[in-house]
Amino acid sequence: MKFIKDIIYIITNYSSSLLNGLKNTLIIALLAFVIGLVLGSLIAICRIGSKKENVFLKILDKICAVYVTVIRGTPVVVQLLLMYFGVLALSNLGALSIAIIVFGLNSSAYMSEIIRSGILSVDKGQMEAGRTLGLSYSKTMKSIVFPQAIKNAIPTILNELIALLKETSVAGYITVIDLTMAVQRIVANEYEALVPYTVLAIIYLIIVGILTLGVKAIERRLRRNDSSI
Repeated sequence: MKFIKDIIYIITNYSSSLLNGLKNTLIIALLAFVIGLVLGSLIAICRIGSKKENVFLKILDKICAVYVTVIRGTPVVVQLLLMYFGVLALSNLGALSIAIIVFGLNSSAYMSEIIRSGILSVDKGQMEAGRTLGLSYSKTMKSIVFPQAIKNAIPTILNELIALLKETSVAGYITVIDLTMAVQRIVANEYEALVPYTVLAIIYLIIVGILTLGVKAIERRLRRNDSSI
């Protein structure tokens, strides 16, 4: 009972700090997700592009492959520190902006593979049909293949958002007052770790639970749409 009272005490007395930290966490996760989705889509299209028709795409494919390998092969916290203390150290960007950029770039590498798999899952006959109708490769990809690929990849893309949300917990390494950093300050103030970190776990569980329910609802909707065709 005392443990529950302590949890209520932390939530009640530090609600402002928790909400501010949660706001920054959601800002980082959502904006980084958008960056990752856009950049990841471009990378996926470049890597899938018809390299026989365009030599430039061959070079671009190699560059994208190296980019994805480097990003996926290094921890996000290392990327965060390198950007904050190195690459973007002389910029006028704040810690929150740098965190958004880093997590966006990190997400784009994973997102590109998700979308690339989605594109490959579309029957090759779709591309051939578009080309037969006189559409260029880019128009066929944009109007026929890519929409189907995104539909196939939506559940996995949303799961990437959930993973991204949890990864933002290391944003405090570059002084961003995210949810985790806010709780760490509460720990330092209260000289108590168990209860504040339990509150942190509960908040993350609630957010992830809501997102998971949303993913399942979308998956059910997609299955119903497919079965009705």
